[in-house]
Amino acid sequence: MGRRIGIIAGSGTFVSGVVSELRRRGTRCVVLAIKGESSPGLEDAADVLLAVKPGELRRAIAFFKKHRVTRLLLLGKVWPGVVFRRQSFDVETWRQLEKIKERSASGVLEAAIAFLETQGFKVLSPAPFLAPFFYGPGVLTRSVPSEAVLEDIRFGLGIAGQLADLEIGQALVVKGGVVVAVEGTEGTDRAILRGGRLAGPGSVVIKAGRTTQDMRVDVPAVGLDTVKALLRAKGAALAIEAGKVALFQREEAVSLADAHRASIVIQAGR
Repeated sequence: MGRRIGIIAGSGTFVSGVVSELRRRGTRCVVLAIKGESSPGLEDAADVLLAVKPGELRRAIAFFKKHRVTRLLLLGKVWPGVVFRRQSFDVETWRQLEKIKERSASGVLEAAIAFLETQGFKVLSPAPFLAPFFYGPGVLTRSVPSEAVLEDIRFGLGIAGQLADLEIGQALVVKGGVVVAVEGTEGTDRAILRGGRLAGPGSVVIKAGRTTQDMRVDVPAVGLDTVKALLRAKGAALAIEAGKVALFQREEAVSLADAHRASIVIQAGR
């Protein structure tokens, strides 16, 4: 990886952990935090940090160039709805946004990566750092899902994958063989709560990745907050696609699920 890297940090508690690990390996971490998105702890983890509003593209480029950064990592989530909150967009951001034909979350990120590379930056895949957070098929909790729940998982996984490929969302809520809610721009956790309100207790949450996943653009992931949303929705199980969706905070997430007799399942792909 070399001795210096720039990191554009969205939300996710794992981000500060990756930054800390990179520094432990001797890499200088120059971190650009997105206001309203980036998680706490980054300032202590980074060598140097600048917080910008979404759409302050010129400040971001100037920051990385000032610190002689040529390689970048995009880590964490940025809420796709930021494209509708344009009050802080600078002239360069507006110019680039107008060029984008596909304004899905991944379409915007792909365009951003392409632009950054025209500015002399190389955007790297975070996959080598996140490999330990992807798991093989199995049930992680002591709470074993019922056959009805497993049937909902099998039913929903293929649909979730198709939705991900269509850039609609990566998660859905299923109950009794019925798709109750589909993730939109609100994100996974809010979709879970919406599904819980509609379906009542016993729903199943399924999250899948795209058939072809560019990890530079997006790392599908769940974690402790996802399990908390599942429990608030009185759901029965969280299922994620093996090898496609990362699970962060595994120990805490599994412990919380077990305490409420909910299941976490890693399901083999389509």
